[in-house]
Amino acid sequence: MNKEQVKGRVDEAVGKVKEVTGKAVDDKSLQAKGLAQQVGGKARATAGDVAEDVKDAVKGRDPVVTDR
Repeated sequence: MNKEQVKGRVDEAVGKVKEVTGKAVDDKSLQAKGLAQQVGGKARATAGDVAEDVKDAVKGRDPVVTDR
């Protein structure tokens, strides 16, 4: 697992907390920021996954295929 994968997944989790908090306190802005952070985190994690797959392919290892 590389740094981008970790950072992306952390962003997804933090975004989910913001979204749920926004719903709980009826703050549409916080809710939207949370959703946006989740999307950004998902993109970052996916980019990290691709980078990891490329690195594995270059090293001659079969990349682990997951449902992304």
